[in-house]
Amino acid sequence: MSATPAAGPRLRFHTDPREFLAAAADYLAADPVVSTVVTTVAHRLLSQQEEGIVAPDRNWWLVVRDDSGAVVGAAMRAAPFAPYPPFLLPMSDAAAVALARALHDRGEEVLAVNGALPAAQLCAAELTRLGGGRVQVSQHTRLHELGELARPKPVPGRLVAATEDDVALATRWFDAFMGDADEQAGRPRGASAHEVPDRADMLRRIRAGQLWFWVDEAGQRVHLTGANPPSFGVARVGPVYTPPAQRGRGWASNAVAEVSRRIQDEGARVCLFTDQANPTSNRIYAALGYRPVVDMANLVIVR
Repeated sequence: MSATPAAGPRLRFHTDPREFLAAAADYLAADPVVSTVVTTVAHRLLSQQEEGIVAPDRNWWLVVRDDSGAVVGAAMRAAPFAPYPPFLLPMSDAAAVALARALHDRGEEVLAVNGALPAAQLCAAELTRLGGGRVQVSQHTRLHELGELARPKPVPGRLVAATEDDVALATRWFDAFMGDADEQAGRPRGASAHEVPDRADMLRRIRAGQLWFWVDEAGQRVHLTGANPPSFGVARVGPVYTPPAQRGRGWASNAVAEVSRRIQDEGARVCLFTDQANPTSNRIYAALGYRPVVDMANLVIVR
């Protein structure tokens, strides 16, 4: 691990998610919905570490402390897809700028920054000031939490858990998810970098009960909904994908509602992200009872 000088926000980088979680647990647990991406990724990689899977050397976890030593921010660089963007939770303006300077001093190439606003924007702006280029918005996202679930109009079919026989289909639909989302939001297909799990990772998700299909009356798989296991009492739904030929039939609303109900019945809170440029998905989730929590963004640095 390494730390910045004591003056101003104090940044400490960790290479081990276990150390990070131990250091930042109280902070992360205080607002587990906002922290969901960082906590779910940390717990997932910790679980893989215990299975003997070695994480890339580029991964790091960050704890930000104020002058009193209290944790006041966190971030990570653990994305499994290029250009491996850091993900920032809310932090002070000074901390966001200090992080950019620390990354520059560490010699890290950073071509994208994701996370909470304005921290992500300030960090990206300082990186361009130090290294050149300009900042562009790849995607504006919004994190929502489910309040009281409003069940949608029922449709034919039912929710079924994915099985190992579904690996190929689930992988194709994971891959199609972001490309279709780009097109629906008016972006070029492939504009948004994203993770496509390999076979081993997809099998882990399926065996952990994290993927479901909606099947129609004929037993055909017409929709996919995933969810991350709870971290600090919060589970995040996603991806949510319906192939183009099956859209507009209520599959997504019913699948997400049923997955959300099951999560709440198990005692966890439920959240999900939407693309602010996709009015259809935002409308669907609002109708189910999801309410906005915080705006975030995926930023790219063009050099």
